[in-house]
Amino acid sequence: MISVECDGESVKRILEDLAGFGGAPAFEHPLRVGAPNIGDRERFSARLDAAFARGWLSNDGPLAKEFERRVAQAAGTRYAVATCNATSALQLAIRAADLTGEIIVPSLTFAATAHVVSWLGLTPVFCDVDPLTGQIDPDHARTLIGPRTSAILAVHLWGRTAPAERLEAVARRHGLALFFDASHAFACTRGGRPVGGFGDAEIFSFHSTKFVNAFEGGALVTNDESLARRVQSIRNFGITAEDEVSHVGINAKMNEASAAMGLTSLDSIDRFVARNLDNYRRYRAGLAGVPGIRLIPFDEGERHNYQYVVIEVDPRRAGISRDTLRHLLHQENVLARRYFHPGCHRMAPYADRPPLPATEHLSERVLALPTGMSVTRTQVAKICEIIRVVVVNSQAIAERVPMEVGAR
Repeated sequence: MISVECDGESVKRILEDLAGFGGAPAFEHPLRVGAPNIGDRERFSARLDAAFARGWLSNDGPLAKEFERRVAQAAGTRYAVATCNATSALQLAIRAADLTGEIIVPSLTFAATAHVVSWLGLTPVFCDVDPLTGQIDPDHARTLIGPRTSAILAVHLWGRTAPAERLEAVARRHGLALFFDASHAFACTRGGRPVGGFGDAEIFSFHSTKFVNAFEGGALVTNDESLARRVQSIRNFGITAEDEVSHVGINAKMNEASAAMGLTSLDSIDRFVARNLDNYRRYRAGLAGVPGIRLIPFDEGERHNYQYVVIEVDPRRAGISRDTLRHLLHQENVLARRYFHPGCHRMAPYADRPPLPATEHLSERVLALPTGMSVTRTQVAKICEIIRVVVVNSQAIAERVPMEVGAR
């Protein structure tokens, strides 16, 4: 067998060193995609203690209001409306804009993006993506516009940005609302502009898997005062004044404990981004020259959060499928994720939809690797080493790993 070594501690040199072929797993404890970043616990505890002392734990408390101010500042917008999660914020945006009929959404996204449309009784119309970037394709979106289309709900995927300017032009030309699911893109920029001010509104996620987390939380940001006020009312049962209910609403407010965590995360954002950037650069160096492995790049001329390290596996050049690589990584306790597989248009609720070639191509090839504060430089080097050993020994692996095992 061929032996491969990388910079840093070498743990996997030959095929038999791999856990799938008799070796010990590279890591004793699982390395996960989206492991929570934890800020200063003492600062979090102090904020929570203050909330207890005030006796104000929800209902637009001072911590939630401070969190909204800081999110709006980071997004460069006039308004931020904090919510219990990003899914609720997406639903609120659709309801507040009185949308009907059909909404165009990319299929290469988390199921929630499509589900919020269906949940509200509208129809998601799935759009294909750019085969290199995975971002929504404005040209394809334009061909999907029909008499029932009311909006485009785009996605900033993997912390990279969608072609916002082109989408804005399409939306203006056809009189459509334009929203962005910016769950992956907090603290990022496009053309030097912060993500947040594109389209009619953008929605952030502060779920525990995001690099800035509020345990569970979200926020809608916008420069549209009327939209912001309506969202604020709808997320609070439709209340517009004391004893006055003007809209049909729900309870989607952010509580003070989540806001305390969100603020504590924001305090550490520079540290989180620095670690993510260092990990990304080490993955880029460690995987350089590995046949068939393409690290999807960031434009370092922009500001990014670097929270997702995503590779594309070309099975012809790598000699191995993405799913077989994933299977072997999992046996090493590297819990790489298929972000996103399958495309939403292939999920059971939507499986009658037309094919989307670029989406299907990427959804069979992309893999997100662990990063964040819980992943060290040495661990990144070991993960790169495992991938190198797998690719170098791909022919022998193909002979010994049944296809159905690799696809699990």
